[in-house]
Amino acid sequence: MKGETVSVVVPAYNIAPWLPRALDSLLTQTYPWLEILVVDDGSTDETQQVIKDYATRDGRVRGIFQENRGVTAARLAGVAAATGDWIGFADGDDAVEPDMYRHLLENAHGCGADISHCGHRVLFPDGRVEFVHNTGVRRQQDRLTGVRDLLDGGQVESSLCTKLYRRALFAGLSQWIDPTIKNNEDYLMNYYLFSQAEKSVYEDFCPYHYILRTDSASYRQLNEHSLFDPIRAREKILACCPEELQQDARRALLRNLLFAYAQLSVHPEKQYDGWRQRVRDRLKEQTPYFSLLSARNRVLAWMICDVPALFSLAYRGYVALFQREEQH
Repeated sequence: MKGETVSVVVPAYNIAPWLPRALDSLLTQTYPWLEILVVDDGSTDETQQVIKDYATRDGRVRGIFQENRGVTAARLAGVAAATGDWIGFADGDDAVEPDMYRHLLENAHGCGADISHCGHRVLFPDGRVEFVHNTGVRRQQDRLTGVRDLLDGGQVESSLCTKLYRRALFAGLSQWIDPTIKNNEDYLMNYYLFSQAEKSVYEDFCPYHYILRTDSASYRQLNEHSLFDPIRAREKILACCPEELQQDARRALLRNLLFAYAQLSVHPEKQYDGWRQRVRDRLKEQTPYFSLLSARNRVLAWMICDVPALFSLAYRGYVALFQREEQH
């Protein structure tokens, strides 16, 4: 008897050299009832041809071709075309272990969950592998706990690619999401999806391979989207979340403002002065809520607001020390 179909959405933009690795890892899944929707987002390289070749060879692969509209639009196009009972996501330059979707679906069925999720491993260009977190712990979450864990960001991280979602959760998402947010859009989508889920189950194993390249987003130069979109995403969540999540959402915003200013502190160039002031102004608006932060972060927040030069000097010194330790 045929089981429930899992639809895996793969956004693809100019990744022809790496897309075969991702598709091969999906096609070797031990769970047999898959459809793989590869959304070409206006690529100018051979990505479109790679998709067509795989679709010709294996009926589980379907290509969707659109003008360049960004990763959020590509993912939503894939979801709209999906026929499966469950939705998963994979980036076209990553890879997954063969048992990932079978394992996640078994956990969902075993707990009656709407979302089943896991950890991941990071593969660095120099060959290092870092597991996040791989403790083997398994826990169930009700709606409130799932959203709180997401906002906290400690164990449940924001990637869409380590999660399997019941398809019904996506109703209304395309009207709610802000398509102008191009960085941390997965965090924003996950807030919506976890808010719709009655129950989630998390198992801390790491079948998803997040493969960093030297031209990956993590290696790109600081830009306005990478700096301010995560702030905007958290501001949107704070504006719409229920009362019982207000403190969690505001704490997430405060921590991100600290992180944004720390990023700017290792870029002392005058061209970033305007951005530094924008982040400081946003942080100053949150002064009445500094008590939500840890004692250490409260000190850092006050330093940014009152003596920003001292914060920047101290933070650059910390980064330099950390880099020296990494080299030894």
